[in-house]
Formats: sequence, C-alpha cells, structure tokens
Amino acid sequence: MDTLTDVLEHIRSAGALIGQNLVSPPWSIRFDEGASMTLVTMLRGDAWVVPHEGQPVHLRNRDVAILTGSQPFSVTSDPDRQTSPLYVVTEAGTCTDETGNVLAEEDIYLGVRTCGTHLEAEHALLTGSYITAGRIADRLLTSLPRVLVVPHRHQRQALLHLLESEIERDEPGQQAMLDRLLDLVLIETLREWFSLPEASAPGWYHATRDPVVGPALRAIHDEPARPWTVGMLASEARVSRATFARRFSDLLGEPPISYLAGWRLCLASDLLERTDDTIDSIAQQVGYSGAFALSAAFTREYDVRPSQHRALSARRT
Repeated sequence: MDTLTDVLEHIRSAGALIGQNLVSPPWSIRFDEGASMTLVTMLRGDAWVVPHEGQPVHLRNRDVAILTGSQPFSVTSDPDRQTSPLYVVTEAGTCTDETGNVLAEEDIYLGVRTCGTHLEAEHALLTGSYITAGRIADRLLTSLPRVLVVPHRHQRQALLHLLESEIERDEPGQQAMLDRLLDLVLIETLREWFSLPEASAPGWYHATRDPVVGPALRAIHDEPARPWTVGMLASEARVSRATFARRFSDLLGEPPISYLAGWRLCLASDLLERTDDTIDSIAQQVGYSGAFALSAAFTREYDVRPSQHRALSARRT
C-alpha cells in the first residue's frame, strides 16, 4: 500500500454535506459548517473563494478547490463588491441569514440538495464537506494550504458530471453514492495538485515514488506491527543499510525507525478514538508488546496517556 492510499483510507466521506447552489450575480454564500475539509467547484460560471483570513482565490469554471480547516469561508461572484450573503450554510446543514435566523425552505429550496434563487440561474456552485478527525488525517491536512485550486482537467470531468447528476436524484442509496463519488473527486484532485510545480507535497508523498525508500514505506504501511529494523527495511529496498538510512532521512527528514514509531502512534491514536478495543489489543495491532509499552511511548509523544486521550475524544464527540 502506498502512503497516500493509506492516509486516504482514514479520510472517507460518510454522510457528507453535499449540495449545489444556483445563483445569479451578484451573489455571496458563507459556509460556516466547521468542516475540516471542503471541496468546491463551479459547475456553471466562475467565482472567488474568500477564506476567513486571507486573499480571495479565483475559481474558474470546473476548477476544483479544496479548503482545509474549520474556519468559515465565503464564495462570491465578485470579491470587490460588498455583497451580503444570500444565506449562511451551518454545521447542521441548515441555511440562515446573517443574524442566525433559519430561512424558510420555500425561500431558498429548489430541489433535492439544491438551494438558491432559481433553477435557470447563471451560476451553479457545488460543495462537499468532510468532517475528518484523527492524527492520520492531520498528516494530510497539515501538508495542504488553506486554499488550493486545481485547474480544469478533462480526466476529472466525468466524475463531476456523475456527482452533479446524482445530486438531482432522490433514490435509495443516494447518500452512499454521493459519498463515494466525492471521495473519488477528492483523490483525483489531490493527485493532480501534488503533481503541480507550485504544490509543496509532503516528503512522504515524494518518497513513495523513490526506488529506494518507496518499497520500505510500502512495507511499513502494509505491516506496521512487524518488528522492523533498519536492516530489514534496507532489505526491502535492496540496498545497504547505510545507503537506505541516508536516503530515507534525506527524503523524509527523520530516520526510518523514527518514522515507523510516529506512524504506529498515529494509528494507535485513531484506534483509541474510533474503536472500543482494549489498549493492550491496540498496542499489539500497531507493533508494541503491550499496554505498558504503548502507554509510555504515547505519553512521551503526545503528553497524554492513551486512556485519557480516549476519554477526551469521547467528550468531543
């Protein structure tokens, strides 16, 4: 398993808030959903993404933008014009005015997952929001800018067309279909972004393709609980121990065993949040001899015991 695939396995849409907005200029819509990641594209027309703090970013027709972080943001037809938002999309999926009053459905509702002014509006905006949590998701989110835009690409258009047509249907299984399509658009967008010259891809992304480090990274992610040593990982890479250790540190900025330990603790952290498995069971799943060994490493890294981390996570949810 390559590293990006392993990370994305922990970022899956499940009941995502997905919808389209049909509007005519001048317009502005504010999104205050608290999502950790939001995908935005203009199905018709172009617009500007305006983060809570930062400069407006132009979004041309069929470009795809990804916003990271839970801060509010707006999408508008004209960033230089002080246009009051037509509505504010909230975390609960409702639409309110600027003062927080919930708008009546007959005022903005146009159809299945569709809001706006009228069906033949000049512009069509599609958004899909992810609520992700956990340290593995953070490995991706912290490597991305607040707003990234990937230009229109023909390869992605078939997925967008499927997503657009599915939104307009009202049939059993629609949410599952939308979740999977949104995941595919996200994966394709991220792959295209990381390939752009201006993108600052994380070290683990580039290292996956490296002929020396790549095989060892895949081995770590395939079998994190295996008692890996630098020598064993060098064997996976088919180079000497010294050559492997030097190349790994050059590409990822840390030694192989340090990376392995960090990945194991990320896995343990997410398992503590998402499962009821005992700490001893989680320890063995990620490569520690037992609860005591995991607790010592976990506390040293995160300054909180595994049991406390689980309790704090439960309170947040």
